[in-house]
Amino acid sequence: METEKKKHTKEVHDDVTLVRVLGKDIRGDVKLGAALTKIKGISWAFSNAICKILKLDRNKRVQDFGKKDLDKIEEFIKNPEVPGFLKNRRKDFDDGEDKHVSGADLKLRVDFDVKRLRKIRSYRGARHAMNLPVRGQRTRGNVRRNRKPSVAAAKRGKE
Repeated sequence: METEKKKHTKEVHDDVTLVRVLGKDIRGDVKLGAALTKIKGISWAFSNAICKILKLDRNKRVQDFGKKDLDKIEEFIKNPEVPGFLKNRRKDFDDGEDKHVSGADLKLRVDFDVKRLRKIRSYRGARHAMNLPVRGQRTRGNVRRNRKPSVAAAKRGKE
């Protein structure tokens, strides 16, 4: 019985190796700097910081790194030692610390934040609930993507 998950698997599909890092499949033929940004919660700046601090070549392909290097990258992402401005959860609501969250944890945290805003009936929560822009953007000309086409556009399409 093999119930234990493999941490880093390398699968070959049509001459492209897939490498799994933090629950995300990354193409092996992509350079490390760009590949790390495919993981939710990792920006270009954070990706560059990972490469500099761990002394890895960011222009090297992901499939060329060994299991040891991938483990090192994964451990660093879980507990990053970077300046606070690179972290994505500064002054966290729960404990007030600077944290960096990535992957599925980030999606969960964002969902909980939005639910909290809706529950306390803040302006931002109401805007989230109505599926409108939250940060002060205008809505007259934009934000019409999920609406019916205007009367003029509907008539024009029939001709």
